[in-house]
Order: sequence, then structure tokens, then C-alpha cells
Amino acid sequence: KSRETADPAADSSPKLAASEHQDEAALKKNLCVKAAKEHNIPKDLNKVLENKVMETVLGLSYVKLSVVERTCSGDADSEGIVSKSVSSHTDLIPGVYEGGLKIWECTFDLMDYFSEAETEFTNKTVLDLGCGAGLLGIVALRGEAARVHFQDYNSTVIDEITLPNVVANCTSKGRRMGSGKDRKASKPPSKRPRKEEGSPDVLNRCRFFSGEWSQVSQLLLNSNEPCSKYDIILTSETIYNPDYYSALHETLAQLLDRNGCVYLASKVHYFGVGGGIYLFEKFIEEKNVFRTSLVKTIDQGLQRCIMEITFKNSC
Repeated sequence: KSRETADPAADSSPKLAASEHQDEAALKKNLCVKAAKEHNIPKDLNKVLENKVMETVLGLSYVKLSVVERTCSGDADSEGIVSKSVSSHTDLIPGVYEGGLKIWECTFDLMDYFSEAETEFTNKTVLDLGCGAGLLGIVALRGEAARVHFQDYNSTVIDEITLPNVVANCTSKGRRMGSGKDRKASKPPSKRPRKEEGSPDVLNRCRFFSGEWSQVSQLLLNSNEPCSKYDIILTSETIYNPDYYSALHETLAQLLDRNGCVYLASKVHYFGVGGGIYLFEKFIEEKNVFRTSLVKTIDQGLQRCIMEITFKNSC
């Protein structure tokens, strides 16, 4: 498959050669931890969507990622992740770029599950962890969540993809998330920049963060702002690398409310990277902090699962 973003319904896995992954994993231990940063929401929302080409899927708009790859440079990509990802033909550069420029298929599995299970977001505090395009958090906003926070490893992803997607979907009135059947009937991409049409008040319920999970956790826990614990944490395709399991587990333990729930979507196994749903499930069992439940299995293509995670001592 080419580096261009695949069809959202198509099978895709992080592309990182085994030998390259081993080299990167060895180097990662010597890398500095990526500091956390909160991203301010610009006052002029039209600027956020300027020169953005949008596509639609499941009733949601999202920035056309292949256009971002071709046009994002300079100050807009201060981390240099776009050029590095394109030039190296890889979806993952451990410690540098963690895949947020693509929408991975388990995101759509989780969105479908929310519709099927009639998941309730009303008045909940929600964290979209490893958000990438931010579609899961946008679904929560559409579901009248009280607050939704978005986190991705890379600041370029937050500024150039996540924030524009939230603005495109949540500042116009009367839009609702479609059913899974809408995927094949998605509209062609818009040729013009989308203009902000409605009230920006919904953005007052949002915060945006970049940086490594443990650093973002500390920033949130030490903040004077309310909502340091979350009723719901959403995360998709974040357990591909076993080296990150400790940081993810600690982040969930620190940020999830005692009676909260994590919804995690993942492939059973990530070839070339090594992680997967059963390996992470075993890791959780050994830590003895959470209980897990596999609530859905998708057998199309490479098998995928949706896991619910709650504290063992929750009510």
C-alpha cells in the first residue's frame, strides 16, 4: 500500500520494518521524553480551516490527510514529522512520530460500537487519548459530553488535523453522526475551505494537548483547571508497541475516575511492531489494577477487538 491514507474501511497496520523497529527501540531509551504542551484555540476559527480540504465518513468531516502531507511544512510542521514520514515511507518513527497523520481502521470499529451499544456521553468528561484525527472525541462532543480533551504525541497532528476536525464538525448546528452504512456513501472531498457556520461555544468544552502520555498526565493532574479525572477514556490503536504499555497503564490509572470506563480498540496483533490486544490484556492482568472485558470482535481482515477497562474496586 502507498503512504497515502488508505480507504477508512480498508485494512491497515503500522508499517515499520522489524530491523528498523529494533534499531529505533534501542535508540528510544536514549531519547528525551517529549514534553507536554497545551494548545490554545485560535480566536479566528476560519483560519483553522484555511486551505484545508475535507472528506467525510460516518457523517463526520475530516482533513484530507494526503493534502496535509503535500502541503504541511515550515512552522506548521515544526517537528518535521510530515517530511520524515513521507521520505522514509513509514507510519511510525518511535519517539518521533507515532502515527497520528493517519486514521486507523479500529477508530471506525469503535465508532460503530458506540452506535450499536448506544453509549451514553451526556454530561460525561471524556479523554481522547492518542487522538490523531480526533473522531472519537468528536463523537463524544456530538453526544453532549460535558468536556472532551484531546491528546496526541505530536503537536503538528493537534494543530493541523485534530483541531481543524473539531472545528469543522462541532461549530455547525444540526449535524448528527451517521450509521455504519454511511461509510460507502461518503461525499467527495470539498474543494473549498469550510467556513465556521455556527456557535464556537462547543469549543469551550474542549482542550488540546500534545506530548508523551506521562507528561500530559502530570500537566493535567497539576493543573488548576477542573476535570483532572475522566468518566470515559477513548483510545484506538495505541497498543501496537509493548514498550509503551507501562506508560499507557500508568496514564489510565492516574486519569480515569474510580467509576470510569476505558474503551480501547485494537488489532489482535501488530506485525513488525509486536503488540496486540491479548498481550496488553495479559499486561493488565499482571498489574492487577483493572478488570477487562472484550465486548466485540471483528473478524473482517486482520482480527480486531474492542475492550472495556474498569478499576477492579469500582462500584
